Amino acid sequence: MKGISLLGATGSIGTQTIDIIRSNRDQFELVAIAVGKNLELTREIINEFHPKLVSVQNQAEAAILQREYAGISKILSGDEGLIEVAVHPDANVFVNAILGSVGLVPTLNAIEAGKTIALANKETLVTAGHIVMTRARDRKIPVLPVDSEHSAIFQCLQGERQKNVERLIITASGGSFRDKTREELLDVTIEDALHHPNWSMGAKITIDSATMMNKGLEVIEAHWLFDQPYDKIDVLLHRESTVHSMVEFHDGSIIAQMGTPDMRIPIQYALTYPERTPTNAARLDLTELGTLHFQKMDFNRYRCLRFAYEAGRRGGTLPVVLNAANEVCVQAFLNGKIKFLEIEDVIEWALENHVPTANPDLDTILSVDQETREIVTKHLVSRFH
Repeated sequence: MKGISLLGATGSIGTQTIDIIRSNRDQFELVAIAVGKNLELTREIINEFHPKLVSVQNQAEAAILQREYAGISKILSGDEGLIEVAVHPDANVFVNAILGSVGLVPTLNAIEAGKTIALANKETLVTAGHIVMTRARDRKIPVLPVDSEHSAIFQCLQGERQKNVERLIITASGGSFRDKTREELLDVTIEDALHHPNWSMGAKITIDSATMMNKGLEVIEAHWLFDQPYDKIDVLLHRESTVHSMVEFHDGSIIAQMGTPDMRIPIQYALTYPERTPTNAARLDLTELGTLHFQKMDFNRYRCLRFAYEAGRRGGTLPVVLNAANEVCVQAFLNGKIKFLEIEDVIEWALENHVPTANPDLDTILSVDQETREIVTKHLVSRFH
């Protein structure tokens, strides 16, 4: 029986993680959760699983749950609550499915506490990959990828020697606007952007998929997870989302991981690794699929992907700025404050106006993250109002 602590329990990855726990109660126990503001779903989770610890975003909502669940679950809030969930003594596996750089510090605490890390929070490695992976290696802590693309690469590398890797090939669906020209993107709506052709994801990740920032963050994450230089990480547009990613070896062989676009498959693989257990996920029928399409990425069409490669190669605090500026801009777009293409304009402005610090420590990363959010927010106000 594995004890699971879960950040982002009411989000897309979080609810699918709970689906897996629900279907495998003989293998997993949900011992601690952190949630945002969805109290209704939080109550359902508490009533069903009786986790020992629950953390919510703000103190007022924590007080409500404390009255309702006195004697059933310990209720905390804020950053302290996130860390307590991450290091819960009864958890073996820490699943980080929260959105944003807020997931970084809990991950570092979970590593120090000796937890296996199941990582769906891209921002942890984008902003501080050099710190996280060094600490994980020093403590011999597994960092298991949950994203479908990184899980695919991880699976393709099983039993292989890293010295034989020629390149990593990350696939991208192209998102909601893959068939639109840049001119056609000028006046797209929020509703248009949230309509992903293949995957069911949260709003922020769906917008990131449309701008291709999601793939850019995955490139930086892959660099740290698999210790590969950026020149050995490629992105291919793949409309079907059937080949989740591939690894090419220096003998010319390419190994691909394929499956239906169902996030429960990579989530479960991270929870059960090194074993595989059955799922009720739909099976991939290649005869029904018929044809697979691949094409090169256009870095002029998808500027955010280019920004990510550039920030990753230059390193230091630039990926921190990239991520923080993107989070602020995506939220501004979702709030109707800016247009879709203005997301990338403002990110470019933030990167160009930042003087990077090489090899930043944790305090510097957190400081630059906060400063970037404040600067970009002020810039949005002055530019668009």
